[in-house]
Amino acid sequence: MLIVDAHEDIAWNMLAFGRDYLESSLVIRQREANNPTRGGHAMLGWSDWLQGRVGVVFATLYASKLGGMSSSKYGYRDIAEAHKLYKQQLSTYHGLVATHPDKFRLITNQTHLADVLRGWQTVLRGWQTDSPQVGLVILMEGAEGIQHPQELQWWYDQGVRIIGPAWSQTRYAGGTGAPGPLTQLGYELLEAMADLNMVLDLSHMTDEGVTAALEIYPGPIIASHSNARTLLPLSNSPERHLSDSTVLRLTKRGGVIGVVLANPFLDDTVTWTDTARPVTLAQVVSQIDYYCQLIGDTAHIGIGSDFDGGFGAELAPQGMESVADLVKIGAALADYGYGDDDIEAIMGDNWLNLLRHTLPSPKGRVHLGGK
Repeated sequence: MLIVDAHEDIAWNMLAFGRDYLESSLVIRQREANNPTRGGHAMLGWSDWLQGRVGVVFATLYASKLGGMSSSKYGYRDIAEAHKLYKQQLSTYHGLVATHPDKFRLITNQTHLADVLRGWQTVLRGWQTDSPQVGLVILMEGAEGIQHPQELQWWYDQGVRIIGPAWSQTRYAGGTGAPGPLTQLGYELLEAMADLNMVLDLSHMTDEGVTAALEIYPGPIIASHSNARTLLPLSNSPERHLSDSTVLRLTKRGGVIGVVLANPFLDDTVTWTDTARPVTLAQVVSQIDYYCQLIGDTAHIGIGSDFDGGFGAELAPQGMESVADLVKIGAALADYGYGDDDIEAIMGDNWLNLLRHTLPSPKGRVHLGGK
């Protein structure tokens, strides 16, 4: 079984905290033991991806305004700084691929995806012992790095395939902790995205923005890392989670939703300072099962862990020490009564099907800077 994780803040951690993800999460934790970061206990690392069979990752471009959930040295004060930080992260991914082509592959079209999957299948079936590549699909979380929608083509040419207009409030849309609709600039951004058939990520957008986006955006839509609001009635930021009506409208459009594995997003009695690890894998399964029962099938749910997204293992469910442990969710689903096909769909195939339907064909290949 190949696993796809639809949300990991890899470049942000590398630049904000100096993490070297060619190392294992354990080695990174040991190095940071005497100087902990605001990123928590690291959960990502090369050997962890391999051990957990995490073959495709939606790797984010992310930064927030200074004073938000950014490190004191890695945030932006204005649009020019945001643009610079997002470009630095983009360059970081290109650098990983250029210097370690045996380990990482940037996925920008159907051929790239097929190549990565072929490498994993030969290993999973025992046909070869060489390590496969981890495929990176670039997701821009918060669009503030885009100075104006007219420059979107450049970001696309550099490999960005998915955009979430908001994290907190941006010039494009209201977001978590900052109510507001899509702005006029936001409508222009969505129009430019549609021209390129880019994937729109609704995670972090407000209800007002989500409603408008679902009405007007003709292209593919996902929620890369969002849990069910109905199961989190005590949340102090309810719009961070998806309403039932949004879930139904999104999935009727063929969208996929990634379940987040941060404890406060699985149990709303848990706070961000509660590191006692009270959340269990059963509660992860409850989120997944709620979505599947509401929708009526398993074809629209996946994993969007948000690991190393401002929290670490201390705020992940029991048994989740690194990304390698995502496989335990499959076992928990089996214990709950889910069959093999449904488990494989949830753990990876649903995201892969979305990519197969949205990535451009090889003839649409673009030249990537530094390649």
